[in-house]
Amino acid sequence: MLLELKRIHVPPGQRVLLQNVTWQELETILQELGEHRAARIAYNRGMLEIMTPLPEHEGDKEIIGDLVKALLEELDIEFRSLGSTTFKNQAMAQGIEPDQCFYIQNEHKIRGKKRLDLTIDPPPDLALEIDITSRTHPSIYQALQIPELWQFDKGKLQINILQDGVYVESTESFNFPNLPLVDIIPQYLEQSRTAGRNATMRAFRQWVKGEELRVKS
Repeated sequence: MLLELKRIHVPPGQRVLLQNVTWQELETILQELGEHRAARIAYNRGMLEIMTPLPEHEGDKEIIGDLVKALLEELDIEFRSLGSTTFKNQAMAQGIEPDQCFYIQNEHKIRGKKRLDLTIDPPPDLALEIDITSRTHPSIYQALQIPELWQFDKGKLQINILQDGVYVESTESFNFPNLPLVDIIPQYLEQSRTAGRNATMRAFRQWVKGEELRVKS
């Protein structure tokens, strides 16, 4: 398996599927791939997907992640961003690496921890998937009980909230209620392409402050 894995080249935007991968083989493959890599993995009961994102995918991921961080900072909400950390649960035979993820409600429960174990630690409160046409696994996020999943594709944001173990599309975020993020996040992402990142972040922070005042008044 490792010899074959070393010979596999996954071009950006493409994916490779490996069948009948045992949990031990998954652990070995993850160790072989290492933590600092472009490729993302998804594992669902023996089926392993290895995918390499396109450069534009990574750019969108960074801006959307920065917008979420700015939102949390302006709202003075403690959080921990863990990027594309591998989240897996052997009992469920499931594993996933989101494009970005955040501990928000449960940040205090994992504060200071260097390693997370989903058999005892809570999952992230929010996960992001960018460019879902090539890679989307809501069933894995559902199994791992991640409360909120954002899927961004073709300029549109879809917010999914976990209800009774199943994702339901929502117009509002559970973590950021009363904010029209379905419209606003794509708007500021698009603005960043012409105005630049820093100018966009300043404008977004001003918008958040304005929304705070509106809600309080």
